[in-house]
Amino acid sequence: MISVRLPTVLRPFAGGAECVEVDGSTVAEAFAALDPVLRRRLTDEQGAVRRHVNIYLHNDNIRDLDGLGTPLQDGDELLILPSVAGG
Repeated sequence: MISVRLPTVLRPFAGGAECVEVDGSTVAEAFAALDPVLRRRLTDEQGAVRRHVNIYLHNDNIRDLDGLGTPLQDGDELLILPSVAGG
């Protein structure tokens, strides 16, 4: 099982849960197992991670790894953080 930790702003799309458990051997497979309503907040129409969404595995942004193809192991935790804009 993979744990997906959600920021407060996304929890309403996961029934209020702070963390959801899914199966998957890659980030893409884990995302495919998410509720479609939540998944649409994280990926665009082509399935790519939205620009304002950062996803971390072991303190590394998956963009610096293999993106959605980043391999996962049982017990891994993905942390989703929305970008913060402002000045």
